[in-house]
Amino acid sequence: MRKRSHRSTASRAAVAAVTAAVLGAGALTACDASGGNSPGPNGSTAGAKPSPKPTPTWDTSPRSVAAVGDSITRGFDACSVLSDCPEVSWATGTDAQVKSLAVRLLGKSRARTHSWNLARTGARMADLPAQMAQAGAERPELVTVMAGANDACRPTAAAMTPVADFRADFEEALRKLRRAAPKAQVYVMSVPDLKRLWSEGRANPLGKQIWKLGICSSMLADPDAMDVAATERRDSVQERVEAYNEVLKDVCAKDRRCRSDEGAVFGYRFDGDQLSHWDWFHPSKNGQARLAALAYRGVTSQEPLV
Repeated sequence: MRKRSHRSTASRAAVAAVTAAVLGAGALTACDASGGNSPGPNGSTAGAKPSPKPTPTWDTSPRSVAAVGDSITRGFDACSVLSDCPEVSWATGTDAQVKSLAVRLLGKSRARTHSWNLARTGARMADLPAQMAQAGAERPELVTVMAGANDACRPTAAAMTPVADFRADFEEALRKLRRAAPKAQVYVMSVPDLKRLWSEGRANPLGKQIWKLGICSSMLADPDAMDVAATERRDSVQERVEAYNEVLKDVCAKDRRCRSDEGAVFGYRFDGDQLSHWDWFHPSKNGQARLAALAYRGVTSQEPLV
């Protein structure tokens, strides 16, 4: 009897030990399954990386539009010589022939009350932060940007805005907007091909006379000169415009709510019908309509244009 009792006690002790081991293993497994600070399968104690925040979906039908930029957005020389004509602006104009971006997006009635043209003739990128601050105050759902031509169009090629300054000013402009309107979408139009505008406009004697008043002298001065110095000057302006467009695209790409036109304006082949018949350089009413169509296509595309 004593031996049997001893064996029974030993058996109970062994069962208890095995049970405890199993429970302990189960507890460890449960801790692993729940995360905690225990090592993962690879022995690392680091937690899983947080999922990246999803990129906001681009709204293809914004309900308000603010426009910033320069003389092109003001409709300069589209209606009369050396004058703004905002009613034909590609961005916010009301002219039925242009059918501006705002009219296409909002309709005629709403465009009159929910679009703002804050561009200024002669503005350079250094002026954009102040314009963006104004735009942000209106809390628009979309802000259009078309600036940079005047940074290249200077009295001389040497006076063009340095690329680094151009970048810093554009970055500051976006920061100004984000402080006031963090959720506003931004659509950036590229700087036009100024060399092509020179090539088209120089065929018109009247245009060349207007150019002598000082319109984009870095590109348009001595329009018929084809010597080495003149060619190099125009090429340097063209290279600067291309550099500006790279900056616009690069800075925009870093803002989650910004989209660029991927060079659509720069690549558009404006001809005589799309150029102002006052200066043969700025867009005519027809040219403004073409810009409006390009912008509308870019803004309403589900994916950025490539």
